[in-house]
Amino acid sequence: MAEAIEAPRFSSDLSGRVALVTGTTSGLGKRFAHVLAQSGAKVVLTGRRVERLEEVKAQIEGLGGTAIALPLDMTDADNIKQVVADAAAAFGTVDILINNAGIPDAQRAHKMEVDLIDRVIDTNLRGPYILAAEVAKRLIAAEKPGRIVNIASVAAYRYDGNGAALYSITKRAIARMSEALAVEWARYNINVNGIAPGAFMTEMLEGMLERMGDFSKHFPRKRICTAEQMDSTLLFLLSPSSECVTGTVITVDDGQGGR
Repeated sequence: MAEAIEAPRFSSDLSGRVALVTGTTSGLGKRFAHVLAQSGAKVVLTGRRVERLEEVKAQIEGLGGTAIALPLDMTDADNIKQVVADAAAAFGTVDILINNAGIPDAQRAHKMEVDLIDRVIDTNLRGPYILAAEVAKRLIAAEKPGRIVNIASVAAYRYDGNGAALYSITKRAIARMSEALAVEWARYNINVNGIAPGAFMTEMLEGMLERMGDFSKHFPRKRICTAEQMDSTLLFLLSPSSECVTGTVITVDDGQGGR
C-alpha cells in the first residue's frame, strides 16, 4: 500500500495577521495592500500622499477589508518608528512587512545634486533598513514569528547606463539586505526575503514609457506585466509553504533578463 502523502501546506489565509505596506498610494504597493486585505490581514497603508492613502483605505473597506492609513516619509527615521508604534496600537504587533516604497533617480551619476543622492539613498535603502529593524525589534520582544518581503528590482542585477545608476545600486543593496537580515533573524523565526520585479505597469513605469517610448518590443514576450501577476509570488512568501525560505530574492521579470 502506498504511503499517504501530506497535503500541500500552501494557504493564502492571512486572518489574524497585521501587515504594514509602504508605498501604497499607487502601483505594486497599492496592489499588495489590496491582496493582503482580501486574504484576511489587517493592513497598515503608508505613503506620503494622504488623499490617495484615504482613497485606498476606502476601497479596501468597501470590499470588506480592514485598513488604516498612516502618512509616512521614508526619509524620516522618527516618522518610521512612530508609524510602527501607531500600527501596533491600532491592530497589534506588525508581523508582515512589505518594504515596497522607492523612488528613481533618472539622472546621470555625475549630474546628481547631493540632496537628490540623499533622498534616493534614504528612501530606497536607509528607510527600509530602519523600518525592517523596527518591525523585527517588536517581533523579537513579543516572541512572535514574522515575514518581511523587500521589493528590489531587476535593476539590482543589471544596469545599461540609462541614467539610473544610484537606483540600481540601492536595489542591489536591498537584495543584499534581505540576505543578511535573514541570517541575523532566522533564530527568531523571522523570514526575510525579496522580490526583484522586472517591468510591471505602474505609475513610475508609465513615466519611463513617456520619456523613453515603448521598450517592451525588446522583451522576449513583447509585453509589460501587470501588478496582479505578482500576487502568487507575494502570497507564497507569506504562506506556510515558504516556512524554510529565507534570504532569497525571487526575480519576477517575464523572461526580460534580470541577471
